[in-house]
Amino acid sequence: MESLSATDDRKTAAPDHDILDIFAERWSPRAFSDQRVEPEKIRRMLEAARWTMSSYNEQPWRYIVASRHDDPETYETVLTCLAEGNQAWAENAPVLMLGLYKKAFSRNDTSNRAAPHDLGAASAALTFQATAMDLYVHQMAGIKQEVIREAFDVPSDFEPMTGLAVGYLGAPEQLSEKMQASEQSQRSRKSLRDFAFGSTWDSPTSIVVDE
Repeated sequence: MESLSATDDRKTAAPDHDILDIFAERWSPRAFSDQRVEPEKIRRMLEAARWTMSSYNEQPWRYIVASRHDDPETYETVLTCLAEGNQAWAENAPVLMLGLYKKAFSRNDTSNRAAPHDLGAASAALTFQATAMDLYVHQMAGIKQEVIREAFDVPSDFEPMTGLAVGYLGAPEQLSEKMQASEQSQRSRKSLRDFAFGSTWDSPTSIVVDE
């Protein structure tokens, strides 16, 4: 299936305040083209993750990466590590990744409470780099942690956290009717007042009240 035009703006956000276009253009599709993702683009995504900030510069993130076109055997293994509901659509994505984090600091072996946050930050950087290259990323919490541990011999001090499907945009018609509706629905977000607080919890900061 051919990829759709990168200029397709059916899911482009309409923000209340001026932000970079890349933030408005990023969204998480389930319909992917089977077009091969160039290895150089995958490397650039991972390079963006590499330069993400982290607590004490620990860089606790790790990624298992598989391209269906370049490493079909590993790709199939990664696919089995996703929850069944995610497998149903993610099998169309040409690249699958698994995100893991190291649970303790390397410098003193104490618990790194920020490690999941840092993995998320790295995955966000990876995602926006993908957006800049006309690629799309759909991150998933629905993974099989024990299957991942066994399939990839993951050390006990690492925690499997997420799955990521990567590729060029595909046609919604390849999805189930229920997923098609979600794929084509308008994006929405909470207002700034819902999460930016001031002097008391759940009370919006004056910065957003007085806008």
